[in-house]
Amino acid sequence: MKRLFIVYNPRSSRFLDVKKEVLDKTKNLKGYMVGKYEVEPTDVDENAKNLAKILKDGDLVLSAGGDATASISANGILRSNKDVTLAVLPYGNFNDLARTLGAKKFEDLFIDAQDKQLETIPDQRGGERASEPRNDGRERSASRVVCPSVSELFPLEIHVDGKFFRYATCYVTIGMTAEACELFDEPKFRKSMQKGHKSSWRSYLALVKWYFKNRHKKQFIPDFKLNGKLQHKKTSDYAAVSGKSMCRVMKGGEDYHDPIVFRSMTDRLTNFWRLFKLMVKSILIRTPGTETEGDKLEFLKPSTVELQAEGEYRTFENIKTIEIKKGKKCLKVIEI
Repeated sequence: MKRLFIVYNPRSSRFLDVKKEVLDKTKNLKGYMVGKYEVEPTDVDENAKNLAKILKDGDLVLSAGGDATASISANGILRSNKDVTLAVLPYGNFNDLARTLGAKKFEDLFIDAQDKQLETIPDQRGGERASEPRNDGRERSASRVVCPSVSELFPLEIHVDGKFFRYATCYVTIGMTAEACELFDEPKFRKSMQKGHKSSWRSYLALVKWYFKNRHKKQFIPDFKLNGKLQHKKTSDYAAVSGKSMCRVMKGGEDYHDPIVFRSMTDRLTNFWRLFKLMVKSILIRTPGTETEGDKLEFLKPSTVELQAEGEYRTFENIKTIEIKKGKKCLKVIEI
């Protein structure tokens, strides 16, 4: 019997939704032995290490939460070196990995749990599609039902001063946008979060307030070279994008299927009009960037730098280099 591990955060603002829409539904799920991993109040990396210890070849991991929970799940699988598949459901603010992979609800992943009469038959892509009985006993195609398939996701791999830090499935930022993520950990903000989709708009509003209050207070990225080229002193941000979205509203592409290439950019986003132009392009067309096979940021002197991957940030002190490239490992994911 296949093992299914559900990764969730019991302290999240949408835990009651996760319990009702995911955990409770697994009670009637056939063909799986269901286990649970509750996210501990430590950090992404510690949780990923603990998750990796319990995984075995053939397991299915279902992340039911926000981007932090998805990051724990992805990093746990990749650290385990096991043949494990990841599925992601959106129960956070931005849900970038869930948006990249396409699943929105439990039934998207486990159709038989919703409708016992539905069966699956091979489609022309070699995957499966749903069918439903006709009145005469024959089957007719239920093309309105989209069935999942397993694909490969090639994550970004982050190294700090030559040491591995973390995998990122969708994007990485360094500088002002990374430092802004600190506000999400403030007790006042976390207390004000509401359930459901409204919480994302609270997040955007909080970011706007933070931006106008802090954008001119400091140099967000110390003087540095990018791939050997000295960058402008007023550069405030670096971003590497591989997934379909960044912060929910900014469009990406399908570089997550590419084992080598992703897109990256630098900009002076402390200037409001530059930020405005970037957001318009990112929302309507695609987040700007140049194709690269790897980036190396070299700081002219040991520096304190803020880095975040999918909303989870870390402050590094006295570092000299940050390298971002596609990882050698790929992640098996369920994609709709």
